[in-house]
Amino acid sequence: MTNYNSALDVVRNLKAKHGNTWAAINPENSARMAIQNRFKTGLDIAKYTASIMRKDMADYDADPMNYTRSLGCWHGFVAQQKMIAVKKHHGTTDKSYLYLSGWMVAALRSEFGPLPDQSMHEKTSVPKLIEEIYQFLRQADAVELNDLFHRLDAGEDVQNEIDNFETHIVPIIADIDAGFGNEEATYLLAKKMIEAGACALQIENQVSDAKQCGHQDGKVTVPHEDFIAKLNALRYAFLELGVDEGVIVARTDSEGAGLTQKLPVSQEKGDLASKYIDFIEAEEISMEDVKENDVLIKRDGKLVRPVRMPNGLYKFKANSNIDRVVLDCITSLQNGADLLWIETPTPHVGQIANMVNRVKEQVPNAKLVYNNSPSFNWTLNFRQQAYDLMKESGDNILGYDRADLMDAKYDKTELSERADEMIRTFQEDAALHAGVFHHLITLPTYHTTALHMNNLVEGYFGDMGMLAYVGNVQRQEIRKGVSCVKHQRMAGSDLGDDHKTFFAGDKALKAGGEKNTSNQFTIDKKMKRETALTS
Repeated sequence: MTNYNSALDVVRNLKAKHGNTWAAINPENSARMAIQNRFKTGLDIAKYTASIMRKDMADYDADPMNYTRSLGCWHGFVAQQKMIAVKKHHGTTDKSYLYLSGWMVAALRSEFGPLPDQSMHEKTSVPKLIEEIYQFLRQADAVELNDLFHRLDAGEDVQNEIDNFETHIVPIIADIDAGFGNEEATYLLAKKMIEAGACALQIENQVSDAKQCGHQDGKVTVPHEDFIAKLNALRYAFLELGVDEGVIVARTDSEGAGLTQKLPVSQEKGDLASKYIDFIEAEEISMEDVKENDVLIKRDGKLVRPVRMPNGLYKFKANSNIDRVVLDCITSLQNGADLLWIETPTPHVGQIANMVNRVKEQVPNAKLVYNNSPSFNWTLNFRQQAYDLMKESGDNILGYDRADLMDAKYDKTELSERADEMIRTFQEDAALHAGVFHHLITLPTYHTTALHMNNLVEGYFGDMGMLAYVGNVQRQEIRKGVSCVKHQRMAGSDLGDDHKTFFAGDKALKAGGEKNTSNQFTIDKKMKRETALTS
């Protein structure tokens, strides 16, 4: 990363070397531009953010209260505004990441139009979104630093803020689905994602050409050997590009998956392939009952026939899912994965801990990335958990119907308050008791966009008219100091004016004159004092 003084020295030396031909180049202006864009490439970002994640993982091992969090973003602007808000409200970006959801790429970024989460979208749309996100975050750096330089020029003492400026660039955990093909395809796509800036890649153990959303049915997993090959592909991609601390998140969908596409080859009883095959449901059979072209297995000295579906897929034994999850996790960690992702049917700390603690028996520092998914009905799930706890404690539950706890009539009840408190502390509780290092919400900005548009449309096209926008959007932006209320500035207009001045001097045609209506959002200190005195 470049600092102001080193950038200044470089340009001064170059000016001395090139003489009069560089007479118009101002070293101070060049140095400002250099530190406003400290990360020159996506690989610079990936190396920088990978080191952050490694430090955060060590911090978590020392104290699980050092867990990290992120929100899924489907556009660079969304990611930018998220990180600006994080800095504004919490004073630092520490322990705050970004998440790139394959679901949202499919639903919102594909040239085919909205698609389900089945890896049907273009591979290139994923690295393109990573690149876009970091372009917007670099723009946030440039805009904020440009403002600081303006204040410095005006005589304010902000040099310390410039010298210790905290970038908006943070780690991104990027979803590569099931790898979009074989291990070579996975490697090629991984390289593109890393080159765009991703320091952490999340990959799942589903069949890539039959991939399903983790919260839907019909999931088909692959044998461990196939998944390990893809973990290796990711690691080789990181190493080839010099991102030595790159992070691999291994996701298992075995909790909800009941099918596999193929049987691995076992060399001896008890090996990894043998353990996988042992999970296959099979029926004992005699040679007289064997059909032409049947597939048979010898199990515990007996001949058995695996249960196959009409589509040729093999069925796992009932109630084997948790054991398969644990084996998946241990195997992944023993073969190069850094973090785990377990898809669960509900957000229940006890259920997550049950699986993670079994993994920790063999890998004590096992850590989880957990999806705080909008696919869960959080209100209903936690009201039912609260109901069960109250029943277990002997509390009065006669006024509640467990099957109907979503009803609004329960919103102000003791049970509802208990449930909401459990939701509030869920991330902390899961970090402390269930090994969750990173909490994320995959699709929050998908839902907030829909909700905010619903609310604006309701009023704007109704009786409120323009007041629906002014009262509920613009006035709120002003009151809460939302950066994009001055949308011209946020899009780079002020920054561009300064650059034009650097390039063309007094001849520059600038946008920020007296007739720029963005000036209406700037209230100087004198006006604030006068307003205070008259109010």
